[in-house]
Amino acid sequence: MYNKVLKSVTCLMIGTCLMSSCIGSFGLFNKVLDWNQQATNSKFLNWIIFVLISPAYVLCGVADLMVINSIEFWSGSNPLAENVGKTESVVGSDGKLYAVTTLEDGYEIKDPEGKVVNFKYDKEDNTWSMVQDGKKTTLLRIKGKDTAEIYLKDGSTKDVTLNEQGVFETQMAVNDGMFFAFR
Repeated sequence: MYNKVLKSVTCLMIGTCLMSSCIGSFGLFNKVLDWNQQATNSKFLNWIIFVLISPAYVLCGVADLMVINSIEFWSGSNPLAENVGKTESVVGSDGKLYAVTTLEDGYEIKDPEGKVVNFKYDKEDNTWSMVQDGKKTTLLRIKGKDTAEIYLKDGSTKDVTLNEQGVFETQMAVNDGMFFAFR
């Protein structure tokens, strides 16, 4: 009787871990994919590398599926997807190079002249703010799974959806109804 109960509980626990709808970010698999896509400047060589290391994709995918994504689901963070403390160079829309450092609660952006702007996330208020020269400006508050409240220059607020339409509405509201498209 004891063995039957133990086996049932063990199967239930394993099933709970494996069938918990934890899709996750597949951080390990995506790191291998990102490396492979940028390994050379030739897409054909990258394809050959892909074929040669395809077993690594299988191993990383299984490790993500069975272990890492479950950790991410239950703890809320993926240990391999963490970028805290890493700095990346990003080309802005003005063609200049910016240094973007991932912080525990947001991002620090340093422009080519050395000016620093921080974007901070406050878990308690569920808000994103910009901090520049000691001045904090709240940009938006996430209201739910699908909406956010943006704070406009004139002090008013606007609710937007978290999709392409919401991005367009935000651009229109922030730019006083003017939106430019570049090719």
